[in-house]
Amino acid sequence: MLNAANGVRPAMWQISDADTTIYLFGTIHVLPSGLGWRTPATNQVMAHSDGLVVETMIGETPTALAADFTRLGMREGLPPFLDRFAADKRPAIAAAIVKSGIPESRYDQMETWAATLTLLGRQAGSSGLKSADGVETVLMKNFVRAGKPVGQLETNVDQLSMYDGLSEQAQRAMLTGMIGDPKARSRSVRNQLDAMLGTWVSGDVDGIARSFNAELATQPELREALLTRRNARWANWIDQRMDHPGSVMVAVGAGHLAGEGSVLKVLERQGYSVSRIQ
Repeated sequence: MLNAANGVRPAMWQISDADTTIYLFGTIHVLPSGLGWRTPATNQVMAHSDGLVVETMIGETPTALAADFTRLGMREGLPPFLDRFAADKRPAIAAAIVKSGIPESRYDQMETWAATLTLLGRQAGSSGLKSADGVETVLMKNFVRAGKPVGQLETNVDQLSMYDGLSEQAQRAMLTGMIGDPKARSRSVRNQLDAMLGTWVSGDVDGIARSFNAELATQPELREALLTRRNARWANWIDQRMDHPGSVMVAVGAGHLAGEGSVLKVLERQGYSVSRIQ
């Protein structure tokens, strides 16, 4: 079993001034059961922090999330889902739809981004990785148990609106980028998840930049929406939070803390000194 004793050291940083400390912890949203990622350093940060801030508390409001998803992602009068793609892409997409267990007619009512997220969710669910074992879920439970506040950088609507604001071309490219020969794609997804997990547990920041954000390399509009703009907003939130005394643990997907356009790089350009503590 992987644990802190045999090399699990997820990357973590801090920025601080005379009366404020912000810890930045790169997470992975789904994990295999039994992976012991907590270390003396993470336990110390959790104990020292006055509160926790995550990307969004999706699991806290599943009913509201479903309602928002329906409102933003489903409507009548859309072209049939398979007709939105070139003929050579349709067999693989049709196979993914069958594997998802959701009727094709349901996808016809979804905007392309919503259908893509649905297919991705089903794919992740079959990988053996679970959000219930994800870092944010564990952190939130521990902070709540300790009577400490948990906040979020974005709402469900904020996150869904990012996808809803993409051009139709970008939405379609997002799906075709994840679809190929079903058997080969299944192996590819598993390999990609293994690569992400390997770089995350070892704290390999360069590897994280490659493995976590690989799918965005050829999709500039999606990268701008999911990474660049969000990283800038989150860095500005941290900048403003530094004006208030106390300490807070900020836990966001590891891909946002790696690479040239990361939250850390934005903060450094703003004049902050960022220290790695794990």
